[in-house]
Amino acid sequence: MGHRYDGVALEKSAAKSAQHITLYFETLYRAWGPQHWWPAESAFEVIVGAYLTQNTSWTNVERALAKLRRERVLSVRGIRRTTLRKLERLIRSSGYFRQKSRRLKAFVGFLDRRYGGSLARMFAQPTAELREELLSLNGVGPETADSILLYAGNHAVFVVDAYTRRIVERHGLATAGGTYDELRILFEQALFPFAMNSQSTLLPDVFSAAGPKGSCHPPSRMSTARRSPEAQLFNEMHGLIVGVGKNFCKKSQPDCERCPLQTFLPGTK
Repeated sequence: MGHRYDGVALEKSAAKSAQHITLYFETLYRAWGPQHWWPAESAFEVIVGAYLTQNTSWTNVERALAKLRRERVLSVRGIRRTTLRKLERLIRSSGYFRQKSRRLKAFVGFLDRRYGGSLARMFAQPTAELREELLSLNGVGPETADSILLYAGNHAVFVVDAYTRRIVERHGLATAGGTYDELRILFEQALFPFAMNSQSTLLPDVFSAAGPKGSCHPPSRMSTARRSPEAQLFNEMHGLIVGVGKNFCKKSQPDCERCPLQTFLPGTK
């Protein structure tokens, strides 16, 4: 019989599940080090990337961002003054380009109306309040909203993606069918105390292209920004989980034998 932990059905006790999550972080961080997420030079670039990465690969997003950068429109002002047709052409590689163009325009319109075009004013709002505002925008679901909050605004919210769900279900930390917010709360409640009590330094260090990578990117202005201990830990943990999902815990044919988390699988001695 599973336990309940803030709405998440667990195969282990709540305390053991939280302990496993912190052990996962320690194991992956030792193996791969800082992941330098999110790879961007500005908060607005993070926001654009969060929209563009929906239903496509990051490689496709990078191509679209490069075009926006070359045209010098990768800014609030740039998106505001760019015609919808031109914006569609610039982000075409990201897929669903017409839909995403309208959504980017809608975000800038929201920012102008609500915060006078200022990201600083927007991110100064309380986390829960701003999260609800973002979720009310067309095309912004929980993962996109939380990516914007954490990576662009340095708000301490944990981002749950398909990799996160796959890993916790395969490892028996949560049953299938848990909601996004149930899994988010599970990770936040496990990692908040760890962030406050950990003696380790969770600031980005020197990037080593020759070392183990996980999902590592070269350092960027946003990836090396100073954050609260909680936001930095959530940032790193999500990047590490993406590394597991991309390289080992694949949807089909998972490579458990070589995964750093292999020893945590149920039934593994």
